[in-house]
Amino acid sequence: MKNMKPIAVLAAVLFAVTLIIPTALVLPFMEKTTGKLDEDLEGKEIKVESNEPAIEVAVYRAGQEKIENLPLEEYIVGVVAAEMPADFELEALKAQAITARTYFAYLMNGEKKGVPEGADVTDTENHQVYKSDEELRKQWGKDYQKRVKKIREAVQATSGQILTYEGAPIYSAFFSTSNGFTENSEDYWSSPRPYLKSVESPWDVNTEKFNGQKVVSIKEFEKKLGVKLTNSSEVGKILERTKGNRVGKVDINGKVLTGKDIRETLELKSSDFTWERKGKNIVINTKGFGHGVGMSQFGANGMAKEGKTYKEIVQHYYQGVQIDTGTNLLAKVTAKK
Repeated sequence: MKNMKPIAVLAAVLFAVTLIIPTALVLPFMEKTTGKLDEDLEGKEIKVESNEPAIEVAVYRAGQEKIENLPLEEYIVGVVAAEMPADFELEALKAQAITARTYFAYLMNGEKKGVPEGADVTDTENHQVYKSDEELRKQWGKDYQKRVKKIREAVQATSGQILTYEGAPIYSAFFSTSNGFTENSEDYWSSPRPYLKSVESPWDVNTEKFNGQKVVSIKEFEKKLGVKLTNSSEVGKILERTKGNRVGKVDINGKVLTGKDIRETLELKSSDFTWERKGKNIVINTKGFGHGVGMSQFGANGMAKEGKTYKEIVQHYYQGVQIDTGTNLLAKVTAKK
């Protein structure tokens, strides 16, 4: 360096500066992970980053009888992981993520019931099942990394999005498996909802949870339903079926019951059932799994396998809804907490 001429020194300095400045400009941005999934290479918990306003969820953990506070998107990860198989198609998982977020927004919009003081939701089927990251690690073991990464990708892709009807979050009901159709909300619950209408769902047929069977003794059948069977082979006469082809009403020796009453009392998988007497038992065969209202999870997975996007999936099962991608509505409804 001593023997270098001034001009040569100046040229060397300028050359070095041209190398340093771009690097200095780029490095700060390389460290930003907003909108991307961090790789969990060291076994640390993977976080979903979001540009949405900070929203916290207070989850009542029924098993521990305590309240756990966590960011909304982390809560959605725990719900999707608990409610839908991780090996389902990515677009189906995205559909589950947006329904989970929508349901939370719906509760915060004034429909929050049956929640302990200080909590927003429970972690049970009364609201949405939720599992923590620690619980998922124990449940999935060596498959944890692969499965949680896929679910977080689905949540990230729908970050901040909720389903609305006429500007308000919808009651985004979902269930496991249809009988080939979903159900009108008024045919299972008391009040009609314009976006919860019966639609075809052929993707469920012959999936793993499509067929079910339960054997109930005649004595138990009569006691639970408050009926008395005759000596004939007939168990009961179906009076009507719903738009979703489930049992609407049935007459059992003069007593009229709804398909919902029978399903819930006898703990059947579906209200689409047939039955027959065999000796001292009633053999009941069902089609589908769940109440049948809203999005079918196995139907969503079938649609995804056919190349449908999560937007096409949710707009099939929830008629006439909009996908609200803005932050204002979500922040507004959660501000009511």
